[in-house]
Amino acid sequence: MHLPFQMLLLSPVLWHQLLIVLPTSVISIHSRCPSLCHCDSRSRFVNCSGANLSSILILPPLVTEFLDLSSCSLHSLPPLLNLWRLHTILLAHNAISHVGDGSLRGLQSLQILDLNGNKIGNLSASFSLGLDSLTHLFLAENLLQWISKYSLQHLHNLEQLNLQGNLISSLDSGAFRSLTKLRHLDLQDNLLPSLKNDVFSVLQRLEFLDLSGNQIDNLPSDVFTPLHSLAFLNLQDNKLRNLRFQTLGSLPSPGTLLLLSSNPWECDCDLQRMFGKLRSLQKLSLEDEEDLNCADPPALLGRAITSLDTQLCVAETVTVLMITLTVVVTVVGAIVTAKRSRKKNPRNHSNEMSGQE
Repeated sequence: MHLPFQMLLLSPVLWHQLLIVLPTSVISIHSRCPSLCHCDSRSRFVNCSGANLSSILILPPLVTEFLDLSSCSLHSLPPLLNLWRLHTILLAHNAISHVGDGSLRGLQSLQILDLNGNKIGNLSASFSLGLDSLTHLFLAENLLQWISKYSLQHLHNLEQLNLQGNLISSLDSGAFRSLTKLRHLDLQDNLLPSLKNDVFSVLQRLEFLDLSGNQIDNLPSDVFTPLHSLAFLNLQDNKLRNLRFQTLGSLPSPGTLLLLSSNPWECDCDLQRMFGKLRSLQKLSLEDEEDLNCADPPALLGRAITSLDTQLCVAETVTVLMITLTVVVTVVGAIVTAKRSRKKNPRNHSNEMSGQE
């Protein structure tokens, strides 16, 4: 029995009321494997992947634990009320644009939610309602532009968050404030121009952080200081021209693998000294050091930073010495010239002295 597509739009509360008054024949469908899906013998694994469900209501069995609705041409979340045992739902590669209004709040056992490859442009304050058990959330390849301090506020047990390939250009200071158990955060290929100093302030358990492929051109000196467990940090393919040693030197983790290539480094003595200090830190492992290249000055374009050795600082020291020597010679020359002038014109000098008296 297929119900009209309009019923997909009913709120969870209305669906609860509807299930009470529906005929027994309809409710019994909710205990059998849907005709367009494949189920295991006990109907705990329900696979509807690839089926066109854009105009068909699917009621998975109440005992369902794993539900695959990926690539099903869905434009909105299907009603999933009363699936108390559901721990995994795959909704990737659909056309879902809205996931708010507590539409998932009845899934108190849900641990894995895959929404990769949809058209979600916003995470409302009600998105995470009822998802206290969620440990893995995948939102890659959507249209998200901003993560507010309310977007993820109820995900207290979340361990992995994938936001790769969105349009995120801003993260609120409190965007991750509830994610104290987070271990894996992927922000690769977004539009972040910078990071607020306290954006990672509660992520003491974070082990994996990917910020590659953004527009970051500056990093606050203490932005990574709270990350006591960080084992992997990727800053490749950003707009970094220089970097303060404290920004990475203050990482409290005992061992962090670091990636920094594909940035437009401005090669000067300060940058060379910074990398020299990084090499001396046993807690950091700069894995792509051989791929770090200069973008400026033009004379060093494309040169590997490692090939410069101490040349930049030597050149800078020579320049400073030359400037200093020039100033000294100029001052000495002026003094000598003045003395000679006085010797040649002793009367003028005497007159100047008497005039002063």
